[in-house]
Amino acid sequence: MVRESFGSDVFGDPAEFRLVGDKAPLTLAWAGERGVTQEGSCGPSHSELEEGGEHPNPRSWIGTGQKGEILGGIHPILWGTVSHWPGPPPALSRDAPPSPPLDVGPLPPKNNPGCPANCTCPSEETVECGGLDLHVFPSNISRAVQHLSLQNNQLRELPYDELAQLTSLKTLNLHNNHIISAGLPDEAFESLDSLQYIYLANNKLTVAPQILPSTVRIVDLAANLLTEVYPLTFGQKANLRSVYLHNNQLTNTGLPYDAFSGSNAVSTMILSSNQLSYLPQNLPPALVRLHLQNNRIARIPRGALSSHWKLRELYLQNNNLSNQGMDPSTFSKLKSLEYLDLSNNNLTKIPAGFPPNIMILHLGKNRIDSLPRDSLSRVRGLQYLLLQNNRLTAAGVHPDAFLKLRNLHTLHLYNNRLERVPPGLPRRVRSLMILHNQITHIGLQDFANTYLLAELNLSYNRLYSAKIHRLAFRKLRRLETLDLSGNQLTLLPTGLPPSLQVLKLHKNQINSLSPELLANLTGLKELHLAHNRLRIGSITPGTWQELQGLKLLDLSNNELSYIPPDLPESLEYLYLQHNRIAVIGAEAFHTIPDIRAIVLR
Repeated sequence: MVRESFGSDVFGDPAEFRLVGDKAPLTLAWAGERGVTQEGSCGPSHSELEEGGEHPNPRSWIGTGQKGEILGGIHPILWGTVSHWPGPPPALSRDAPPSPPLDVGPLPPKNNPGCPANCTCPSEETVECGGLDLHVFPSNISRAVQHLSLQNNQLRELPYDELAQLTSLKTLNLHNNHIISAGLPDEAFESLDSLQYIYLANNKLTVAPQILPSTVRIVDLAANLLTEVYPLTFGQKANLRSVYLHNNQLTNTGLPYDAFSGSNAVSTMILSSNQLSYLPQNLPPALVRLHLQNNRIARIPRGALSSHWKLRELYLQNNNLSNQGMDPSTFSKLKSLEYLDLSNNNLTKIPAGFPPNIMILHLGKNRIDSLPRDSLSRVRGLQYLLLQNNRLTAAGVHPDAFLKLRNLHTLHLYNNRLERVPPGLPRRVRSLMILHNQITHIGLQDFANTYLLAELNLSYNRLYSAKIHRLAFRKLRRLETLDLSGNQLTLLPTGLPPSLQVLKLHKNQINSLSPELLANLTGLKELHLAHNRLRIGSITPGTWQELQGLKLLDLSNNELSYIPPDLPESLEYLYLQHNRIAVIGAEAFHTIPDIRAIVLR
């Protein structure tokens, strides 16, 4: 057997070596204290949002980098098995404009008379001058240009005389410059009768352009310093479809009542991360997506949403909304609404008057302490209900609160004050998150009717082995993932269903394993037993014999003194770090020929 050192250029120290014998190479790694940095790919500073049929998708026309994501303390060999915190489903859309309508490949500049120095001009109609550190608007631009890109430069002003000559211009991208309002004349765009797409995000504007041509379809003024919008900036624009004003300093005073009058075709409005104190009135009636999160909204005026029957997505999270700031008719006219986010507000109860077609309802991070019988009876199409981080108790959940929710498949109740499993769980729920509560026991009937449940998370409660009924999980014949980590269990629960694929029991006080507790789990693929009190003498011979499909076994942070014998032949990942193993016998791994990685320290 040969030791092949990979050297310090892999994990910093010569901490990984490969044992090469007659069988496939086996990688042994010491789990260190290093983090893994995953760099984001280049893309726009605002994530791209595709707007169906609006324009073709470009090749990264806005090229600013995104922040990397650091996963601290996770060794690369363990990265793929990190458990994710249960989160909400992805939003239907994001706070971002679509990219400009340009598909320009890495073509060399053409030597035509309408191409400025250092710019790329694939055709007479397209001029690409992005990222050239320009301080002055380029001259010698062809009057036939239709798509002009000047993003990622140092421009502070736009010369009216030169811009006014570009009468064929359809797309103007000035994203990520230093343009100030004083450098943008009121009449700057007045003569551009063909202009459809204007991108002025990430500049220094304090007021919006006073006049935009009636031809515009998309206007992006996000991430400026805007405090004021004029009536003719967006008003009287029959062709306008999308407006992006997020990350500014707009108040209700700076957004006049008639700001969007006559612009009845606007379908996307992004006003998030401003300083609005109430939901603006007289918004375009054709809105499909309305983003108002991260403001200071404390109330929704009566009738403010009464004409928006096309609205599908409404984002109101991270505001100051209370139940007193709305009335039962606030949402009742939104017949097309599918996605509503009211998380991180000041709600103390479920708001009344929800329309029936909502599919995703976020109510997390409020102060809701009860679910009365009829509080959710209208939203019969609900599929995701997110109530985490509230003040719910089991006594406050009416047994019929979920009775009408026959389509509900995801229910998040984590970080509440539940002392037991709430009664009347929805019959068709498939993912149930009730971790980080105060649950002390699981009774015979707690999950008797949730026969479709595939994912159940009960981690970080106050469960003891003696308080889990031996038949508590008997009806969960489709259960695939069960998380009981972070409790006070001393034994594996009995009666676990054979459908189980992932069983998480780390951070308990389990001190013994026996074959009969695992005999039924023939489909198990992952078994997590880290941070328990297991010793070699407490693992009964034959414990693993029925786990013929097990791929991952985590026994780290226990009290093992040597490698457990008779490990399943199917095993691919074995975690044994932070035990008391001092000697590895020659036959230790002979029963696991398919092993890919063993972590020992």
